Amino acid sequence: MEVKRRGRISRGAVGFLACAATAVALGAPAGLSAQAYRADAGFRTNNLPANDDGSTGLVSLGMSANFFGTTYTQAYVNNNGNITFANPLSTYTPFGLTGVHVPIIAPFFADVDTRSGPVMTYGTETIGGHNEFGVDWPGVGYFSEGTDKTNVFQLVMIDRSDTGVGNFDFEFNYGSMQWETGGASGGSGGLGGSCAVVGYSNGLSGAGNVSAQLPGSATCGALIDGGENALSTHSLNSDQTGRYLFQVRNGEVVIPPETTVPEPSSLALLGTGLVGLVPMISRRRRSNG
Repeated sequence: MEVKRRGRISRGAVGFLACAATAVALGAPAGLSAQAYRADAGFRTNNLPANDDGSTGLVSLGMSANFFGTTYTQAYVNNNGNITFANPLSTYTPFGLTGVHVPIIAPFFADVDTRSGPVMTYGTETIGGHNEFGVDWPGVGYFSEGTDKTNVFQLVMIDRSDTGVGNFDFEFNYGSMQWETGGASGGSGGLGGSCAVVGYSNGLSGAGNVSAQLPGSATCGALIDGGENALSTHSLNSDQTGRYLFQVRNGEVVIPPETTVPEPSSLALLGTGLVGLVPMISRRRRSNG
């Protein structure tokens, strides 16, 4: 069992924390792009108390989401920058999503530590006739209790049952992203070591795995502010800087048709039936249908 050298919690010691329906202050966290951020009050209805490597219990998504053939109405929200559907995930050192054995959506899989500074919040909203589930990491620090650098990011799932039963979109929204690694993952001062991974996976191994990672995943210096693939200054399938939009239709993540000449950086899609490239850097809006 891997144990954090300077932490209070080992990889297997946490399990999951009971979710707390605690009201928290409203308003967009400082440093989050007004363009990318969805400041829906419902996303701050509940919080996960200050912790390291913790998870909620199963929480309601407020929708039915068909994710690679299995329909989910609940998920575990994990402090370390992701949600999972089958089990909570306390793992703190990120790894390639082809190697994860639980269905996962990960806006920033890395060692988040909220024992100092803001805590993660989550909840549901209804906007424009669509149910939404959102998770906010509003300026969170890194292990062990590092707050000299903070990250602002958000996951939003949007019910699109108007296009078919179980259909949904999900967004990764980013503000200032200053750190990439925790101190138990080989990093120092939030940098270096085994760096963050961003993407999703159906949680299967071998030929059955279908997953995707944004360029710069697991590459130190790439995803943080000023990096080649900086999350806060690029976009995917959106004309809003800092927003990355994925459409899930009939259980599969749809690659929208490209209507303009792609820019050099690209999203590598891994897994059976989805090997290819789709532009990462985009300022273009595509249909949400």
